[in-house]
Amino acid sequence: MKTRIYFIAAALCCLLAGNQLFAQQQVKNIRQILSDPETDQVLVVAHRAYWRSLAPENSLAAIDSAINLKIDMVELDVWKTKDNHLVLMHDPTVDRTTNGKGKVADLTLAEIKQLRLKDKDGNLTGHQVPTLKEALLLAKGKIMINLDKAYPYFDEVYPLLEETGTTDLIVMKGNAPAAAVKKDFGRYLDRILYMPIVTAEGEGTLKAVQEYIDLLHPVAFEIVFPEGKEPVCLQIKQLLEGKSLVWSNSMWGGLSANYTDDAALKDPEAIYGHLVRVLGARLIQTDRPVELLEYLRKNGWHD
Repeated sequence: MKTRIYFIAAALCCLLAGNQLFAQQQVKNIRQILSDPETDQVLVVAHRAYWRSLAPENSLAAIDSAINLKIDMVELDVWKTKDNHLVLMHDPTVDRTTNGKGKVADLTLAEIKQLRLKDKDGNLTGHQVPTLKEALLLAKGKIMINLDKAYPYFDEVYPLLEETGTTDLIVMKGNAPAAAVKKDFGRYLDRILYMPIVTAEGEGTLKAVQEYIDLLHPVAFEIVFPEGKEPVCLQIKQLLEGKSLVWSNSMWGGLSANYTDDAALKDPEAIYGHLVRVLGARLIQTDRPVELLEYLRKNGWHD
């Protein structure tokens, strides 16, 4: 009997170790795609994690759902509490997404942990607001994370990444000029990925993109282009060829000239196909990662 129990325990240990190695390889594969400016693969980024499930946005359950669906990356939003803890929250207040009220900056972590998150329909759930550290530990070795609104906290984020061993998971982003990013955070940029956010407007945008390329060599650029600015977006695409990947957003109209997830439900080729084929997107941030994954796999753009 003891021998049998030993073999069962050993088998379980091997299974767990195998799963962990597989998950770590997944992250390595994603980073390989990110570092290849010639790739034809398209990475899927779940906006605020996979909140269209029963899980609330920016929750551990939403991250876990994204992991289970083999989504490549989750976008998470960060704010700091009154007592200097980093938590996941999109808005500056807790009003919309929890049963509480007030600014995150005016509440302690203990007060925020007493709150409960709402789902996509506004129904109260049993889920708590996670800390960034909790999210990092859950994602470790399983999925990459794009941190939004975290630029002001860069100096506080990095020690957490080192503590949790998750520097390889993170894509930081912001819209500060290239020289400011290098001056303020250049000491981190050889250890974590940084992605500029640029809005396609005109010649000034092209100059800013070139400065980012020259000073920071980013793996990708998040390109925001309102309606009527697609020609500038195409110029940026040309400027980035062979150097950096293009990140597009499909959540709502003002981010990508009305190439939206909702429109893609009727005609995915006209929306997702245009972002990939014409605008050169190799990362797409979406509120409908399941539908996007299905489309990309049908076209050979995602394993």
